[in-house]
Amino acid sequence: MAKLTKKRKEVLAKFNNEGIYPISEAVKIVKDITFTNFDASVDLDIRLGVDPRKANQMVRGTVALPHGTGKEIKVLVMCTPDKEDEAKAAGADYVGLDEYVQKIKGGWTDIDVVITMPSVMSKVGQLGRILGPRGLMPNPKSGTVTMDIGKAVKDVKAGKIDFKVDKSGIIHAAVAKVSFSEDMIADNAKELINTIIKLKPSASKGTYVKSIYLSSTMSPGIQIDPKTV
Repeated sequence: MAKLTKKRKEVLAKFNNEGIYPISEAVKIVKDITFTNFDASVDLDIRLGVDPRKANQMVRGTVALPHGTGKEIKVLVMCTPDKEDEAKAAGADYVGLDEYVQKIKGGWTDIDVVITMPSVMSKVGQLGRILGPRGLMPNPKSGTVTMDIGKAVKDVKAGKIDFKVDKSGIIHAAVAKVSFSEDMIADNAKELINTIIKLKPSASKGTYVKSIYLSSTMSPGIQIDPKTV
């Protein structure tokens, strides 16, 4: 059995590892047990009572976090020339089409979100094998394939995130930074959780939200009582 470090013992002494906490208290604990020398992300892991292998139980969507994610999002807009000025004015970091198709084919993926328009999806679709595994492929359901390029860019920059249940029935998402205030972290977490609750598939039977854990980069997870959200 691995020996606990002094720091790990210190962390575990600050909370009951088997306890279930109100969201406000869970946020306070996570901030208290984070000792990284960088501004760690605060993550939510929500286990759902769904079978993601069945199309009628898939849970996915987008949510605009009230206080953003605290992360600088690099946005690439792949569009026709008439939409380039709109994309730039909205704050896109990279704007173009053919040159970025070639650049991505060459291995460049230094971006967080790709936004495009329906008329150029035939070109963007060629990049599926590269963008897909990295979670970068534009999708109409997440609002990243749209004619309203400016709004899509502003939404992403303001803190709009995508989420999708994985094959284990868990949704994992970064919702804040540890440097955020306790209220800001709680607000963002509640927004994501309540959005997921609203998306409950009618085919899902029994307990929908099985467990919720809040953690930061390299910290233990703190279990949240869903009734407090």
